[in-house]
This record gives sequence, structure tokens and C-alpha cells, in this order.
Amino acid sequence: MSDIIKSHSRNLNEWLSYLETIHSTEIDLGLSRIAQVANRLNVDLSFATVITVAGTNGKGTTCAFIENACLQPNNLQQINEKLGLKDSSGIAVYSSPHIKRFNERLRINKVDVSDALLIEAFEKIEIARGDISLSYYEFTTLAAFLVMMKVKPSIIILEVGLGGRLDATNIIDADVSVITTIDLDHQAFLGNDRESIGFEKAGIMRANQLIIVGDTCVPRSVVDYGNSLVVDIDKSKQLQHENMFIRERDFHLEQQSSSNWALTCEALQLKELVQCHIPQDNAATALMVLHKLGVSLTTKSVNALIEQTKVSGRTELFTTQVTQKYPLACDVVLDVGHNPQATRYLREKITQYKRDKGYKRIHAVVAMLADKDIENSLKSIASEIDTWYLGQLYLPRASSSKDMANTVSKFANAINCFDNVSQAFKIANHQASADDLILVFGSFFTVAEVRDLLV
Repeated sequence: MSDIIKSHSRNLNEWLSYLETIHSTEIDLGLSRIAQVANRLNVDLSFATVITVAGTNGKGTTCAFIENACLQPNNLQQINEKLGLKDSSGIAVYSSPHIKRFNERLRINKVDVSDALLIEAFEKIEIARGDISLSYYEFTTLAAFLVMMKVKPSIIILEVGLGGRLDATNIIDADVSVITTIDLDHQAFLGNDRESIGFEKAGIMRANQLIIVGDTCVPRSVVDYGNSLVVDIDKSKQLQHENMFIRERDFHLEQQSSSNWALTCEALQLKELVQCHIPQDNAATALMVLHKLGVSLTTKSVNALIEQTKVSGRTELFTTQVTQKYPLACDVVLDVGHNPQATRYLREKITQYKRDKGYKRIHAVVAMLADKDIENSLKSIASEIDTWYLGQLYLPRASSSKDMANTVSKFANAINCFDNVSQAFKIANHQASADDLILVFGSFFTVAEVRDLLV
């Protein structure tokens, strides 16, 4: 038995440090190891309605929107009635990575899980795994499952960590599968084109599920995967998955004006919806999930949800009107975007901010991991950036500010390099004027470092 099990004085940070040492690689896709340990632990989430959310971008905000809706007692009752479940309470969301504290990865009724529950789960897993090696993510995912088995929420929302088919969350057969968007990211693990990546994300689908796909141009591989789960009894005829609903085929988002939008499908007409704090596309995907789960939606109720749903590090705005821990020269937006699709969305948001709020200059504080598509990610937003402040993360996988500068120099001139993100932000803040905007993006780690200065 490991020494860490013998000591009941180990705190959460010591456990997390230990988990970083017990597997040979940080990312190791596959379900065989975690499935063996889950079987030994009798992992079973069948007491709850499980919603699994995959996608290149938008997973966290989609989860948050569904979570907020399910926290309304009437909505929860409608979902339970639709699925034939007994009335119960409690909404659990498992997501990753976290921004500040590991406990953020599992929240029950919007309260982060306690250290004590996590430590108890870690101890059980360490005993059960024996000589089976688990990655940090596999170990902590199992811990989340054990905590949820103890708390027994009626709805569980699982955010896929990487891909879908081989992600640790996929050992659970969910009741609902959601795919937000599909684009290029993690190509070393998922493939070099949208069709390959779509196939991996479609792996969360099951034959008897509700499936919602929010991508506006869904790869053929996703549709084929879903349909392949439903085969005629004589095996000679492939059928269409009747419970798979796809954006632009089965539901539509329409921009009514610069400030209002509509969501429509055959049985749902929501108009005059207000601007979102999260990407509008993700709100639309979440609303389709709620609609198909039997939740009654009105423009009034949806607009209340839209206003309520804000997620840390996702176009999170800090204004000079609000007193911050660190004095701000101008408004600041934090976003964890780290791939071309995410930065294209950021470019659109910056254009909107400049139009609506009158920002004059945009200062970009950026740090990224070296295994990301840095050039295309930064090039996608370069047209809106006036000055670049490039920092470096304290991580083995981090790109150096010098390497990023070499990339940015292909399409920009005003470039500044710094040893760390905090220094880059402080200089940007010093040089900015009151009517400027500082945009911080490139990684969860980048946002976490700056957010720690502000909050």
C-alpha cells in the first residue's frame, strides 16, 4: 500500500502532486485502464440523467447554460417527468481544466466540491487500482464519479476532456450526447482534419440517446457515426438516428438585429432573445438540449437564463468602474481561447466591443502552449490587435515569448516580449489609455495568472 494511503494528514495539494507522478505521460487516451478500476469500484451513475458534452470549443459554456436551467425547480421536474424519473434534486457538473482551484472541476448545485470528499475518493481509488497505472485525468475523473455516487444528484453534466471516443468520461453511457463545435485542435491525438476529429467526438454517441449537434457545418463523419448506431433488424439497411438533432438541419439560429436573435425548430419558436455573455451558438445548442428534454421555454425565461449565464475566463469582462484588486487603466477581457476557431470568435467579439463600447486600441496579452497552432490562432485575430505583449508560462509545454514573437512578426510589428504573463499584463496596463481594451488569451494558464491579479 502506498505511503500516501497510510497518512490521513495528506492534504489535497499533496494528493494532486502525487497523482502527477504515477503515470508515464500526461495524456494517454484509452478506456481499458480506467474501465478496469471503475469496475472494481462498482462505478454506476444510472441513478441520474447524464449529459455528456464534447466539442473543440464551447463545452464549458454549454454545460453552464444547461446547469443554470436545471437549477430551476420547475425545469428539473419537467425533465424528470419526460424521462420517467422520480423527483429529486441536485445538479452536478464535472469539467476541466480548472482556472484557480482544482475543486472547480466538480460542482454540486454550483458549489465546488470539498477537499474532504475528493481525498476520500482518492484513497478508495488508490487502493482499488492496485498495479494499474492511471493518468492524472483518469484518476481525478474516477474521483468525480465516486463523489457523485455519494451525493447522488439527479442530473450529471460531464464535460469531455479531450476528443470523446477515448476520453475517460466515455466509460459512462450518457442519456444525452452533445457536440458543440468541431475544428482543428489536439491534432496529434485526434487527427489532422475535421472529419477525423468529428469521428473522435462522435464516439460519445449511443444508439438510444438524445443527440444534439451544434456545429453549423457538421462533418459527415459525425452524421455517419450517429446513423451507424441504428441498423435495421436484418442488418441490411442503415436507418437515420431519430433522436439526433443537428444545427442548420433540425434547428436554426437567426440574427434578428444587432442586439436580438431567434432560435427556431419545428416545435419551438423563440424570438427577441437578448445578447449573450457566452457565445450565442453555445446558448442555442444548450436550448435545444433543454427543449428536447421537455423543458418549457419562453422568451422571458430564456432571456433570464442568458443574463444569468456568465463563465469565468470566457470573454470575461473586468471594467474600470468596478474596483479590482489590481488598479486598471482600462477595461480587460479574459478568454481561455487557444485555437483558431476560438480566436476567430474573439475577433468578432472585439469588433463588437469596439462598435458598442468605443474602444480605441486593443492590447493583446498572450501566452500559449507550444503544441497549439500558434500561428493560425494569432493570425486569426491579428487584424484587431494594435500592440502585442507576449509572456511565457511556467510550464514544460509552454512556448517561449521569443518563439511567439517570431510567429507574430509575420503579420504584426508592435511586439513586446516578457519573461512571464504577469509582467506582460502589468506593462500593457501601464501603457494603455482609459478608452483602450486589454485582451488576455491563449490558454487556461494565461487567464489564471492574470485573473489571480484581478480577483
